[in-house]
Amino acid sequence: MEVKKDGAVADAQYNKMVNTPVWKLVTTLAIPTVISMLITAIYNIADTFFVSQLGKSASAAVGIVFPIMSIIQAVGFTLGMGSGSLLSIKLGQKKNDEASQISSTAFYTALGIGLVIAVFGNSFASFVLKLVGASESVLPYAKGYARYIFFGAPFMCASFVLNNDLRSEGKAFFSMIALTSGGLLNVLLDPFFIFEDQILFGFVHIRGFGLGIGGAAIATLISQLMSFCILLSWYVRRKVICSMNPKYYTFRVLGKIIATGIPSLARQGMASIASILLNTAAGTYGGDAAIAAMSIVTKICMFIASIMIGIGQGFSPVSGYNYGAKRYDRVKKAFAFMIVSGSALMSLLTLVCVIWAPQIMEAFIKDDAESVRQVVAVGTVALRWQAAFMPLHPLIIGTNMLMQSTRHVKSATYLSMNRQGIYFIPAILILPLCFGLFGVEICQFVADLLSAVTAIPFLIWFFRGLNKLQDFENRHNG
Repeated sequence: MEVKKDGAVADAQYNKMVNTPVWKLVTTLAIPTVISMLITAIYNIADTFFVSQLGKSASAAVGIVFPIMSIIQAVGFTLGMGSGSLLSIKLGQKKNDEASQISSTAFYTALGIGLVIAVFGNSFASFVLKLVGASESVLPYAKGYARYIFFGAPFMCASFVLNNDLRSEGKAFFSMIALTSGGLLNVLLDPFFIFEDQILFGFVHIRGFGLGIGGAAIATLISQLMSFCILLSWYVRRKVICSMNPKYYTFRVLGKIIATGIPSLARQGMASIASILLNTAAGTYGGDAAIAAMSIVTKICMFIASIMIGIGQGFSPVSGYNYGAKRYDRVKKAFAFMIVSGSALMSLLTLVCVIWAPQIMEAFIKDDAESVRQVVAVGTVALRWQAAFMPLHPLIIGTNMLMQSTRHVKSATYLSMNRQGIYFIPAILILPLCFGLFGVEICQFVADLLSAVTAIPFLIWFFRGLNKLQDFENRHNG
């Protein structure tokens, strides 16, 4: 069969993005993106589950390293979401060479920054881990885990760029294949690297490596490397519109990429600070048991929230493409569909978490009976409060992605800082002083509620402006 020329491929993709019914297009892009996000979340939740079998100190160590992973993700998301947002607009305007400059510049910058993080992190591991809240009892576990996470920083950062750029081209299925393969490999490798003995299907005995918490990090590193290679292969084999050729690298667009990705940097940067403060507050008011409980709750809620983020990232290229093509009516329809479908899913998952919170927590902790009781008691309260307000996530996440995909950078940056920064940080500093450990447990719900309320006036302002643009286009074309 004859292969289409690059121009024909780009035209076909353009027609798909601006003419396919919105509900079908968002769903088509969101399903593989949701699967990708869930698999990405499995990287963390699988480690949390298997490491929890080693005791509460090991579980706490995973929570301690989480802010470091958030920093690595912040670099990847900044360059990935920044390049992806610009790329979808350029493709919507049929400026394909400029789109290749954007992707290549973001990719090689991510590799370079990731390498710096790897060298610095492993050179000053003890200092960094104590800075993010590691106690003397948790520090050995945290060092064993963080060492390999630092090694994976270049691949993790670059993968975020490749992943977001593929989605922005409308190639979410390619992205899903890479992330799903890596995530499943992570789940399969974790028990063999962590434990010495494995019993499969009740009777097959397999010898493991018995590397403990370091084994979990090695499994994660291998799976991340695999995902990176698969993501990159689509570009090497020229299955996509954009190129990752170094000749396209230019500092001229780097500033625009970073500026557009600032909301993601703010969101992830604030998440890192929030995690450090959460670890510190939990340790102060509840010790290692509270750190372990809040770490588990955070991973569970991140797993659920990844569904909404996936829907939002399926919406984002539709919004960017059609905004660039001046199809403002389709931007509105896509946003409405995202909010309705996201709210329905989040409400269903909220019921599961609220009703079965104790059972969910018990599945993630193996230790002496008293330690299990302490972790479950703290985690049940925190999970129920945090999950109860997850139906607000479509409004929070959707508004932020709408602003970012249409290059309303200042609004997107401010909104992205709310949930984990402007509202959460004061909450985690003030509420524990007033209510002790209960204040730690309810901080996230307070931040979610205030973030949702804040999003409403931004939506009103945006759609009023969009209606004016649409009226202008109608008059101009009429």
